[in-house]
Amino acid sequence: MRAIVVTDQAAGTAGMTLTERPDPPAAINDVVVEIHASGYVPTELEWPSTWTDRADRDRSPSIPGHELAGVVSALGYGTTGLSVGQRVFGLADWHRDGTLAEYVAIEARNLAPLPGDVDFTVGASLPISGLTAWQGLFQHGRLQAGQSVLAHGAAGAVGTMVTQLAREAGAYVIGTGRAADREKALDYGAQEFVDLAGDSLEDVGKVDLVFDLIGGDIQKSSAALIKTGGTLVTVVGPPEARPADGLAIDFVVEADRAQLNEIVQRVRDGRLRTNIGTIATLDDAVAAFNPTERLRGKTIIRVRP
Repeated sequence: MRAIVVTDQAAGTAGMTLTERPDPPAAINDVVVEIHASGYVPTELEWPSTWTDRADRDRSPSIPGHELAGVVSALGYGTTGLSVGQRVFGLADWHRDGTLAEYVAIEARNLAPLPGDVDFTVGASLPISGLTAWQGLFQHGRLQAGQSVLAHGAAGAVGTMVTQLAREAGAYVIGTGRAADREKALDYGAQEFVDLAGDSLEDVGKVDLVFDLIGGDIQKSSAALIKTGGTLVTVVGPPEARPADGLAIDFVVEADRAQLNEIVQRVRDGRLRTNIGTIATLDDAVAAFNPTERLRGKTIIRVRP
C-alpha cells in the first residue's frame, strides 16, 4: 500500500515521504479499514507515541495520522460489532501506525458507523476535534447550562467544535484568537471575542470553564479568571497554572464510539459544522503538511477519490 512515512524526528514534517509499505494484517479484535479520508494533527511528530511503542521501543519508520473515515475490508479473529463493507470513522491508537495510508489496522472499539449521508472527508475531520471538545466540556469540565466558557483558539478545528457544543449545551461562550479570527469565531457561535494580541483578557471577568488549547502565559492569565468551583481544561500538557478555588485538568483525548455517534448525529442534523480548511490527495499530502501560509481549519487527506 502507499503511505506517508516519517523516519527522522528532528526533520519534522519536512522528513515526510510517500512510499510503499506492507498492507497491515488484522490482529485479534482488529479490523482493517480501506481508508478514504484521513486527518492529521500538526504536533504529532513531537509526540513520543509517534516514535516508540508502549514499551518505549523505537517503532520508526512510522505512519502518522490518527483520524480516518473509510470502509471495513477485513475482520480479525474475535472481532464483533462491525462487518466487512461497512462505512466507519474513528480514532486510531497513538502507538500504532496511523491513517495517512491506503489501509490501517485498528481496534474495532475505536470505530463508529459512518452514516451514508456523511461524506468521508467530513467523517475524517471529526474524531480528534469532536472528541476533544466533547470530553473537555462534558467529562472533564462538567459543563452545565447557564455557565460561561472561555474558549481559546475559537476559530481553529477544535475551538469551533468547543464553541458549537458549548452553545448547544446552553453555555455563554467567549472565544479568543487573533484579530483576523474574530468573524469566524463569531460565525461558529461565540457570543464575544477577545483578540489575544490587542485586547485585555482580564476584561472578560470571571468564567466557569476555560478550554485551553494554547498554554503558556495565556493559560496563566486564564487561571485567574476562573470562578470558585470552576475548571481549567487543557490539552497542551500538565497545567502550569491552577485556579485559586477550582480545578485544573489536562487530558489526552480517547476514542469513544458512543460519543462519535453523538457527534456525527449532530452533523447530520445540522447542529454541528465541521471546520475543514485544506483537502489534499495522498500524492500532495507532504506539501499539505508543509504549507507556505497559515493553516485555516482542519487539513484532510483524501486517500481515495
